Amino acid sequence: MRIALEVAQMEKLIVTVAQTGGIHGKDINPALPEQPDEIAQSALDCYNAGASVCHIHARDKKGHTTGDLNVYTEIISQIKAKCPIITQVGNGIGGVPQPDGTLRAATLEERMELVNIQPKPDMLTVNMGTFEFGYLDTFENPLAWNAEFIKRSYERDIPIECECYDMSHIFNALELLRRGVLRQPVHFSLVLGIKGGMPFSPKLLAMMVDHIPEGSTWQVITISKFQLSATVMAMCQGANIRTGLEDNIYYAKNELAKSNAQMVERMVRIAREVGREIATVEEAMQILGVKRD
Repeated sequence: MRIALEVAQMEKLIVTVAQTGGIHGKDINPALPEQPDEIAQSALDCYNAGASVCHIHARDKKGHTTGDLNVYTEIISQIKAKCPIITQVGNGIGGVPQPDGTLRAATLEERMELVNIQPKPDMLTVNMGTFEFGYLDTFENPLAWNAEFIKRSYERDIPIECECYDMSHIFNALELLRRGVLRQPVHFSLVLGIKGGMPFSPKLLAMMVDHIPEGSTWQVITISKFQLSATVMAMCQGANIRTGLEDNIYYAKNELAKSNAQMVERMVRIAREVGREIATVEEAMQILGVKRD
């Protein structure tokens, strides 16, 4: 994968906002949106700030992560009623609370149901390998299961984003591409800084990018303290970017972010200052292969 060196030669920048996530909640940042109306309003604010993709996780009335399709239906319907931002549902769902207060990973059966969300999301994500997630123990993502999830997604004309937490995950994606399961161009998210996955470093990121096939799109998802520096570095290499309270609850050291839109506004401002144009929703749809009924 050749990294573009001239900003003028780079495609327009797709900004994704990951607003909620599947782990932490309002207890650590009250600005994190949990209920459908909060998520939809935040999506509108982020769209107005320059985001073209909204990455979605759902919560129940108590703020707990849920795989309930009715909640996803409400979220997506409310977002679509407010703005045209691309809706992208995260395949992992998140940590499911247990009676003893611990979290378990959502089951493969619960996660497979996401392909049936109505109205259909514009995109779905796939986690490209099994690994120890830290807070959830083993995060299962068997290759055969991923292949079936992708197949069912394509049957509904829903494009896929491949989340890769390790070098082996890139090779899993390449294997599914070789088998004809994944379609080109492949859309990669390189996730760094998650326990059980690869840590962030410029060398590790460069190694991952070097194995992405030509014609693919890629973005970096970096957690907590490395988010800003890693995202700016990737932006200057031609990558798309993701920001938001799922990945980092802080705007600066010891300063909680006030909103997802605040995070988007900063990244859009930096992008413009380094010469990256911001993709509109229509342009992002074309790049990502999103088709609407």
